Amino acid sequence: MRLRVFASIALLGLASACTTPFTAQVSRFQQLPTPAGQSFTIEPLDPAKAGSIEFATYAGYVRQNLIARGFTESASPAAATVVARFDYSVGQGRNYVESTPGWDAGFGYGGYGGWGGYGRWGYGGFGGWGSPWGYGGYGGYGAPMVSTTTKYPAVVELRIARTADKTSLFEGRAQTVNASNQLPTLVPNLVRALFSGFPGNSGETVNVSFDPTKPPAK
Repeated sequence: MRLRVFASIALLGLASACTTPFTAQVSRFQQLPTPAGQSFTIEPLDPAKAGSIEFATYAGYVRQNLIARGFTESASPAAATVVARFDYSVGQGRNYVESTPGWDAGFGYGGYGGWGGYGRWGYGGFGGWGSPWGYGGYGGYGAPMVSTTTKYPAVVELRIARTADKTSLFEGRAQTVNASNQLPTLVPNLVRALFSGFPGNSGETVNVSFDPTKPPAK
């Protein structure tokens, strides 16, 4: 029984060590010229966010990505060849019902495998006996365990236009549904998703997934 408990704890440790990937759906329409020689300024799509410290913070992620892709930040808004208008938002939470198997590893080193984990309707089956030097095997499955999770829709939008004639050059959106509604976490990851494969194929919608704890590949 003690070894079975140790095995269950080890599996829980491995699960907690795995980072859940951040996923987003990205849509882009673009006719951007070569970035070389293009200077930019950033403005909020929502005029109410003009002068906001929060907006300036999140706009910094857009600035970093534009510079990394060959654009140059303009010394003044009036001198910019393109203007990048940016916005972000998170919506009301929605409850999602999730079902997971009610199981336990049930390992028994040199003995029996133990019973399966407790599910909604009781324990799973007995895992059987192991050899003197082997594991007893899995304990089997219990009935599914049902839980409810609140998730929030979040989106960032970026529109780039030529300042000379207001011609639209890029229109992009990255959106996700996440268990967190914290913009300081969501916005940087959504901007990263939006710039994955930037500027992308015009009219294409792609799913982007990455480990948010690791820097993007150059």
